[in-house]
Amino acid sequence: MKYLVFLGTVRDSTPPKPARLGERVAKACVHYLEQTFDNAEVELIDPLDYPLNGVFKPHFTYHENKVPEQLDALAKKIEAADAYVMVSPEYNHSMSPALANLLNHFGASLYSYKPSAIVTYSAGQWGGSRAAVNMRTFLSELGCLPVSAMIHVPKAQTVFEENGKFTQEVEDTERWVGYFGRTLNQLFWWADAAQKQRQALDPRTLAKDFKSDPSQRNAPDSSSE
Repeated sequence: MKYLVFLGTVRDSTPPKPARLGERVAKACVHYLEQTFDNAEVELIDPLDYPLNGVFKPHFTYHENKVPEQLDALAKKIEAADAYVMVSPEYNHSMSPALANLLNHFGASLYSYKPSAIVTYSAGQWGGSRAAVNMRTFLSELGCLPVSAMIHVPKAQTVFEENGKFTQEVEDTERWVGYFGRTLNQLFWWADAAQKQRQALDPRTLAKDFKSDPSQRNAPDSSSE
């Protein structure tokens, strides 16, 4: 089972402190998946490792011989993955623009028919929970429907060290593990089920991908001439 954990921030400065707070939360998700499921192959995707052009140009708009190597490598990872964990801070009650920008570089056909999990965090008391509202619609449109449970981590700097392990301030680590497990165990269940069903029946034989023109989404024109 292959999981991609997307870190939804490129901010590496302060304030707020500490820098790269989301990396701690993302690493905690990686640790849980690796330690809980024997067959889990987990990779953390950091947008800082994928410098993108100033002008938005998605992977699928390049000629196949001119696709940037890093972009093409990530496209292959997205297509091969069985599930996704999306880790985002909250910006103006919305998901991270850095996360949306990175995900939007790839067509929905690479994500579709696989589950995702929503994980938000903050340095303050709300845990980025309001960002999760539009993340549900965003991820659903990509085709990687989010599981019902979500993870919200308030004051994440007091919960996780830089390596994603619990800080000494956390007294009841078992409750935190159980909290993460409610979401990530759901993700595993759906990923396992979807993987088996994709092998049994190619979903694209039932519903073809939209690849040539936006008008493919349109309802038939019933107007009379």
